[in-house]
Amino acid sequence: MSNPADQGRKVTVGSYIALAFAIIFFSGALQSNQWYGVFDFTTLNGSFGSLVHSVNETADGVQTASTSMRGKGGSGARDGFMFALTLIPTVMFALGMINVLEHYGALDAARKLLTPLLRPLMGIPGSTGLALIASLQSTDAGAAMTRQLKDEGHLTKREADVFTMFQFSAGATIVNFFSSGAVLFTLSNMDGTPAVTSSIGLAVIVMFAFKFVGANLFRVYLNMTEGKADKNEALQTEKA
Repeated sequence: MSNPADQGRKVTVGSYIALAFAIIFFSGALQSNQWYGVFDFTTLNGSFGSLVHSVNETADGVQTASTSMRGKGGSGARDGFMFALTLIPTVMFALGMINVLEHYGALDAARKLLTPLLRPLMGIPGSTGLALIASLQSTDAGAAMTRQLKDEGHLTKREADVFTMFQFSAGATIVNFFSSGAVLFTLSNMDGTPAVTSSIGLAVIVMFAFKFVGANLFRVYLNMTEGKADKNEALQTEKA
């Protein structure tokens, strides 16, 4: 019997336009301080302002050090609570955008286009396409969208587990790599030769490839453990 959540609405031209906008919006391709940055999730999500946490008087005059609204030097449950507060705007904004795009049929278009690709690769439906793209920029947005798909019946528990494994490996790949990891490719040895000989493109390809490898290894693990669970349940039934 087919799952009603997989049937969806009729896919129209507007659905494909909404999907194209969603891919661009969550991909980070337009992340910039220029005018077109208004079409990028990270740019619109913005950042918190800075707070002064210390003032020092030096020979050059008074100097201040700033920190985020979370503060500096926190620990325990209180610091964890402040960290959780910083995640709320990102999650709310991501879910709000997904609901708008879903209204215009983006999820239906993603399901139709991506299911033939994602089913063989990871055993998940194409409706995860937007969450997959969002997870490349933000782990919080990807997690929130995955939970919403699970709650709405677009994903089974097994599919959600596999998809979570895909996101867990090299989380927020694009943002984390290009903001932190890319600096490795600017380093050089004492003789002036590059310290890292591979290209940035190769590094990105390896990370993406192993995200799929990790998801499929977890599929194998689930096949093994689910098989054992079924056998144990059958033995218990026979004993009863």
